[in-house]
Amino acid sequence: MPRRTDGEYLAFVRGRVTALRRAAYLLCGDSHGADDIVQETLTKLYSRWSRVSHVENLDAYVNTMLVRVFLDERRRGWWKVALLDWLPERATTPPPVEERSVVHTALMGLPPRQRAVVVLRYLCDQPVKEVAHILGCSEGTVKSQASNALDRLRLVFDELPDAVTVQDRR
Repeated sequence: MPRRTDGEYLAFVRGRVTALRRAAYLLCGDSHGADDIVQETLTKLYSRWSRVSHVENLDAYVNTMLVRVFLDERRRGWWKVALLDWLPERATTPPPVEERSVVHTALMGLPPRQRAVVVLRYLCDQPVKEVAHILGCSEGTVKSQASNALDRLRLVFDELPDAVTVQDRR
């Protein structure tokens, strides 16, 4: 098979970067973190670009990379924290509305793998088989993780006052 070119890489990135950023944001819950996840994913993809000509479903391949980068970020722990001898400036503008939403808050309350299952399965509309492939687990694990996550989300939403849930539905 012919090797993929840099032009094809740029075209792929231009066509998919928005969807990748959205998925990364839904996974990590932070716009800066989402940018970092997408950047790392696209960097890894570029380093492998000439060798991925055999990949039939490039979108699934990149989604797998994205989720693995997210999960790896969560596993790294304290050593990733930068210690500074000065305080960074605080943002003067409030976070975007989607960062303050009830759904966002509920998603951030889920463990990373459950969050990945919910985002891929229900927000990115991936079938169970594909989610299992991306996460490197069985379909049964995806189903049980989804069930547990939905149970946790139901508890969060059941505790909300009616005024909040009505307002969020608008």
